[in-house]
Amino acid sequence: MQNYEKLGVFYLGRPHDLSRRTTAAEPLLYESRHLVTHGLVVGMTGSGKTGLCFDLIEEAALDGIPALLLDPKGDLGNLLLTFPELRPADFAPWVNPDDAQRQGMSVEAYAEQQAERWRQGLARWDQDGDRIRRLRAAAEFALYTPGSAAGRPLSILSASFAVPPEEVREDGELFQERITATVTALLGLLGIPTDARKSREALLLSQLVQRAWNEDRPLDLSSLIQDVQHPPMTRVGVMDLEAFFPARDRFELAMQLNHLLASPAFSAWLEGDPLDIDRLLYTADGRPRVAICSLAHLGDPERMSFVSLLLHQVSGWMRSQSGTNSLRLLVYMDEIAGYFPPVANPPSKPPLLTLLKQGRAFGVGVLLATQNPVDLDYKGLANIGTWFIGRLQTERDKARVLEGLEGAAAGRGERFDRAAAEEIIAGLGNRIFLLHNVHQPGLTVFESRWAMSYLRGPLSRAQIRSLTEQGRGAAQAASPGSGPSAKPAVAQESAPPVGKRPLLPPEVPQCFAPVRPGTASTCRIVFQPRLLGAAQVRFTDARLGVDTSREVVVTTEIVDRAVPVDWAESEYISLQLSDLTHEPPAADYAPCPAAAAQPKNYLAWARTFRLWLTDDFTLSLWRSPALGQTSKPDEDERQFRIRLREIAREQRDAMVEKLRQAYAPKLAALEERLRRAQAAREREASQATRARLDTVVSFGTALLGAFLGRRSLSAGTVGRAATTMRRAGRALDQAGDVARAQENVEVLAGQMRELESRFEAELSAVQAQADPATTPLERVELRPVRGAGTGPAGDAGVAAVRGGADGLGATGFLTQHSSDNVCYI
Repeated sequence: MQNYEKLGVFYLGRPHDLSRRTTAAEPLLYESRHLVTHGLVVGMTGSGKTGLCFDLIEEAALDGIPALLLDPKGDLGNLLLTFPELRPADFAPWVNPDDAQRQGMSVEAYAEQQAERWRQGLARWDQDGDRIRRLRAAAEFALYTPGSAAGRPLSILSASFAVPPEEVREDGELFQERITATVTALLGLLGIPTDARKSREALLLSQLVQRAWNEDRPLDLSSLIQDVQHPPMTRVGVMDLEAFFPARDRFELAMQLNHLLASPAFSAWLEGDPLDIDRLLYTADGRPRVAICSLAHLGDPERMSFVSLLLHQVSGWMRSQSGTNSLRLLVYMDEIAGYFPPVANPPSKPPLLTLLKQGRAFGVGVLLATQNPVDLDYKGLANIGTWFIGRLQTERDKARVLEGLEGAAAGRGERFDRAAAEEIIAGLGNRIFLLHNVHQPGLTVFESRWAMSYLRGPLSRAQIRSLTEQGRGAAQAASPGSGPSAKPAVAQESAPPVGKRPLLPPEVPQCFAPVRPGTASTCRIVFQPRLLGAAQVRFTDARLGVDTSREVVVTTEIVDRAVPVDWAESEYISLQLSDLTHEPPAADYAPCPAAAAQPKNYLAWARTFRLWLTDDFTLSLWRSPALGQTSKPDEDERQFRIRLREIAREQRDAMVEKLRQAYAPKLAALEERLRRAQAAREREASQATRARLDTVVSFGTALLGAFLGRRSLSAGTVGRAATTMRRAGRALDQAGDVARAQENVEVLAGQMRELESRFEAELSAVQAQADPATTPLERVELRPVRGAGTGPAGDAGVAAVRGGADGLGATGFLTQHSSDNVCYI
């Protein structure tokens, strides 16, 4: 079998002739980038819909594309049942004993039958154990069970209550959708109606969540309960808070939230991996992941809450990505009916519409599947560009599908042949699908290939637990850092005496760092003296295309020694200069060393600070020589490899498209010459002979024809077509014109073979590109540009800072002095 991997095409099956009930030999290839305009798979039970969806997911994984799968039925865990050796012992633990019993077989005998069935099924479609190995190596398959510990649990509140990224907060509509999703998910777990326009619980919680996020304050359930009892506002809209939601009723809501928090069943929603999309899609080392969220164990309200929350998280993640025309992520949901209805507006519908409307610009493809097409919102499905239609049960289903196809074509200004589509749909059988792709003309009928995964049906909790235990990987590797090593704070052997704020000379004005909210009420605040250095350091390298600046804020201890300050002992802090205040907090203060009270010392410390930055501070980057890419300043190796995958995929897709553009006119010209040759031959040959020569005209190469989407090419290869022509010529050697036609076709066949050979060589060059997952990376160390600081004179700033607290380590106060462009803090 031709290896189509790393070429941006999915091997889905083979073209099928409905009139003859025959399946061709050449493959049906589907371009992965076409899926950024989304896809829909429709078919009744037994149509082969599930198998086709597995084919699409498997092909995406082989292409290194991460996938997020929502599984209401509980059968997508079958994607983990891939057995490269195809041994009966591999199948035995997973076969259904009831199926074996119905056939009068033991489990072992039935497993042997299933193994042989899968071996033969794969062989019929030119697949084998090696392709299954490549599938398992291309991506990690993980089975998540939110609200349950059977699989990998997901902690929904850790991500849903976290402050959204800046891209989301700056988009008013997306920000409100995220708030609504968080509140809806929480109230859904309580069984409270979640209509934000009518539910006072939803309105109050939305106000509280919005206020906290606007203050850049993350939430947890405990703090939210406190806010419900004592809201930080007195009015909701124009109404007084007590009139809108009296304290007694708020107490009831707080009690419900508290019961939820205290419930042992709810603990499963708080444990496990955080609902972080980036961590769901890629492993710690940057390998793509197929993340399966099994929801069969959840009730309808919990399922709706989770789906809506997850889709909102995907939408927010999507907005933070750069634009691309290549497929970056596949989002799949089986049995979509109920989550995307035509009239109602459940919480899952708005984020799904957002993904359908905006996903294309970010490379996010949505694939939906259903056996109930009448329950879908076809106005929303007008955004879908690829339709896979299988056997349908009722005339009503067929009419609705045709209506959807017509709407999708009209939305793109295209003509749709309803009569032809209706005739084709009526003749579809098991695993036979009609493909309507807006990126290619016409309709295609094909038979889907055999799935590599063992399709045994829904998994039990015990089986999910077994698969999860088998698939647990190693702990995440620590990410490499950058810059000079920062020394951790060392506890003092004996605490210095504390008292009032020390008196400093007037040349050293004082300023203070903020104390964390709530710290003063829980512990004693003690400020410790520290020296702070702040600078903006510029790194530039024209060869690597790097020109960036980094804010550096470090602190170091001031000691009573011959050398009071050693910048090599400094540690990095997240404090920003804009956070400082000139008002001293009410607290205890440790004494300042004598050196800190001498303004002239700060000039010397500023000079040594600049020397330390120049000599010791470096920017450490990753470099891929094979792909000619350099990591961004804040990008670790995992993030860099993920970005390399996307860059390589975009380059690959561009190269393949360039090949299509180059070879399509050449193939069309050869086809036209073949048609003319046939016309000349037919004028000379008899009617009986003509029928024996009809196959000559449409011959082509499977690889070239499939890549160019030339539906007119038959399954015959160039060699078989030429042989057919020679046999026909021998039967008609009395006709000189036919002999000349044969000679003409022989010449054209040679040209076609040469064209295919060149095409395959160029495709091999595309496949030979460096694999971003394994390509060696180099460490590049950049030093600061001298004289490129923050001020007009390019100086850095230093300051004496006091920080620390008994017990909690709160921040402290700072002393500051300015001279020229040097800031002493």
